[in-house]
Amino acid sequence: MKRVLTILSLTLAALTLSAQTVSFDKGRFQKGDDPAWSAPGFDDSAWREVTFDQSWETLVDYANGYGWYRIHVVIPSSLKKGKVEAIMLDLGAIDDSDQTWLNGHPVGKDGTFPEEPGGYSSEWGRRRHYVVDPSWVKWDKDNVIAVRVYNYGDPGGFYRGAAQVSKPSLKDFAKLTLEAGEGGYKAVLATSVKTSGSLHITVTDILTGKVESDKTQKVTVPSWKEKPYFCALAPQKRLKVTYTDPRFEEVLEAEVCAPYILTPPAPATPRYNGPLVFGVRPGSPVIFRLAFSGDKPMKYAVEGLPEGVVLDPDKGVLSGSCAQEGDYPLVFTATNDKGSASAQFTLKVGTQIGLTPPMGWNSWNCWALSVSQEKVMSSAAALINKGLADYGYSYMNIDDAWEAEYRTPDGRIEANEKFPDMKALGDYLHSNGLKFGIYSSPGDHTCGGFLGSLDHEQQDAEVWNSWGVDYLKYDWCGYSKVYDASKDHSTAACIRPYLKMQQYLREQPRDIFYSLCQYGWDKVWEWGSYIDANSWRTSHDIVDTWESLYVTGFVRQPDLYPYAGPGHWNDPDMLIVGKVGWSSSLRDSRLTPDEQYTHISLWSLLAANMLIGCDISQIDDFTFNLLCNNEVNAVNQDVLGKQARRDVDEGGIQIWSRPLADGGTAVGIFNLNETSVPVRLSEALGQIGLEAETVRDLWRQTDIPTEETYMILPHGVRYVKVKP
Repeated sequence: MKRVLTILSLTLAALTLSAQTVSFDKGRFQKGDDPAWSAPGFDDSAWREVTFDQSWETLVDYANGYGWYRIHVVIPSSLKKGKVEAIMLDLGAIDDSDQTWLNGHPVGKDGTFPEEPGGYSSEWGRRRHYVVDPSWVKWDKDNVIAVRVYNYGDPGGFYRGAAQVSKPSLKDFAKLTLEAGEGGYKAVLATSVKTSGSLHITVTDILTGKVESDKTQKVTVPSWKEKPYFCALAPQKRLKVTYTDPRFEEVLEAEVCAPYILTPPAPATPRYNGPLVFGVRPGSPVIFRLAFSGDKPMKYAVEGLPEGVVLDPDKGVLSGSCAQEGDYPLVFTATNDKGSASAQFTLKVGTQIGLTPPMGWNSWNCWALSVSQEKVMSSAAALINKGLADYGYSYMNIDDAWEAEYRTPDGRIEANEKFPDMKALGDYLHSNGLKFGIYSSPGDHTCGGFLGSLDHEQQDAEVWNSWGVDYLKYDWCGYSKVYDASKDHSTAACIRPYLKMQQYLREQPRDIFYSLCQYGWDKVWEWGSYIDANSWRTSHDIVDTWESLYVTGFVRQPDLYPYAGPGHWNDPDMLIVGKVGWSSSLRDSRLTPDEQYTHISLWSLLAANMLIGCDISQIDDFTFNLLCNNEVNAVNQDVLGKQARRDVDEGGIQIWSRPLADGGTAVGIFNLNETSVPVRLSEALGQIGLEAETVRDLWRQTDIPTEETYMILPHGVRYVKVKP
């Protein structure tokens, strides 16, 4: 599924000259492909001059295919000083694949091209760091950097800052990472330049602070190689690894904790964990499951139901419809052999749906194109049997690959052989109080190459209604051909296909949550609510890496808080915890445990769609407790519907705050550094104008003093609620 990114083009003339870095601000660009363009003596004077803010969309009529950049730069001989005999090219990141030369010498390549064995593959998100043999450099003279680029899908080109030539530091050519494995972690030292130094490994108990293991070993890694070192690690232990090379002052550091559960166990007695409000339009079907945890079986009761709405007392499922607009205060009660509990709730019958962000599951991150009706039904059963439905997770959304190869002669879309009976699937989900989601595209084809809805919008909406669909993810993908061919790249052109489908969705006699998926193009958050969309993607597809999580959450979202509210939500994409992997290669999320706590905490603050992406049937205790902390989820589902704003961004620490309906404030203190950082809670709260002697630790579900200093682990979070 193609991304939309801010593009920064490669450059031409030297902007700054220092002892360690040369950066650029201009370049030349030519559409097409010719191997002669890599030669230093080629005359590029007729090529188009480009600047840092020009994507291929602005340079050529159709952005797919090949293009070249040539950069002329004077590299000062001052870069020769030092112990490492190399220089570094930092080209930022390139959408999608590249091959780079310096003065005619090949220096690096990322991704593959269509004519190569195996065909095209993208490395659009990888930063291009190329270590160059200094003998290829013309010191204090003109040098030519030539870059061949292949792009598939808009927008194309360079992004992520200025290109640079620099003297490498240890961090420029070597990387230390920790990778989860069976029984512990691998400390992996990877390098593009030969390095010899010392690896120091310590293991500490995170509760007591006691150092349980401390050892040092000598290490040598050849250039362009990596070496793993296995470290056994038990739960609630912190592993810290450092690497030093005597040639450099810098120290490489990596820290991680083994998966540790902070969420206390739910009581055996009933406890309500779901949203406190639900919106439905007059006459539309009511589908709502009462989200009570506790020992099963349970009996359910509801006081105040309007005429036409009924309760299944054994399943705790509301169904039926209500013709009369109004707010209906209800009281939910659940009883088991351990006791009973009640919760106040409001059923709002009116024009607006999606009054809290959707919680549920989407098939893409685990099953991708191999999704089937059997897998969806088994996932729904696991959602109930494992207890996630007891915490408000209710949407079961089929992503791409459900569509038949051809429409019927009258244009009707049908499901393929993997989905033998969509109506039966919808009925099964509804009978259990779950909602049914589907996927399509405004183009003629979807991202996966299946049928889209172009010119069949009304028919498709009517078919989905007949199946009982409650949610539509509408993915731009195949519409790019129409968009490019029109030569109209205005905001109106972005809105047009989504507005058309919205018209037909609203004509159906049931509520269909409308989720726009177009990666944040043309500031969708500014117009999404005006076409009655219920949520809109704000960034490219997320994957289970820290870089992807960081860019999606901490770079893309801070300025979007004014645009979220009940019925209309910013959507930074699905959750990347648990076993993911896109079909046959399911594996544990590559995020560290602390990164996963950060992920869920930030999505909670953002009032984001909470759509699980993993295989629910394989969910482990750690992932379950990440997803099923009722106090964390209550912030996400808060009826005020205010999205958090970023108040502080200093020294790798970000503080985000969100006002809540009860007058309290949810606060996330995030450590984006690679090492632990001590934070005095009272000082952090004071930075955003809050005072309190004690606050509620939402993950631990306990009150804690604010005058204490708390250690926040790398890429970790302290998530609290300041009480009213």
